[in-house]
Amino acid sequence: MRGLTLLEILIVIALMAIIAGFVIPMFSGPVSTSELRASARQLAAGLRLARSEALAERRETFLVVDVAGKRFKVDRDPAEHNLSSKIDIKLFTAQNDLVSDSVGSIRFFPDGGSNGGRITVASGERKFDVDVDWLTGRVAILD
Repeated sequence: MRGLTLLEILIVIALMAIIAGFVIPMFSGPVSTSELRASARQLAAGLRLARSEALAERRETFLVVDVAGKRFKVDRDPAEHNLSSKIDIKLFTAQNDLVSDSVGSIRFFPDGGSNGGRITVASGERKFDVDVDWLTGRVAILD
């Protein structure tokens, strides 16, 4: 009885690797978990910046979120931060801080408190919630 040669085994392994390279990406979502987490961290950093500005300058400060455009900006900061176009964003905030159906804000007060709210970044079943505590203004990322 004849066995397999090393060359035949290497060819089979190479073919399996090529097939796996095509098949595995078909089952993963369009957005990686790290990209989703990075978007949540970017939003959390913006919220923390808005809170620190409110405390330092002793005035109300906003983080304005454009859900449709998938971008946000801190009140008087001219820089606009774009998020990945592949993610879905939902904003939960006070009714009086909604500018339109797709634009709203989270407000921070001079004492560090906030109107509270939540920004959810999601892709399929995976999501991260960026929560803002209304009493303390503390920002937390929840899985």
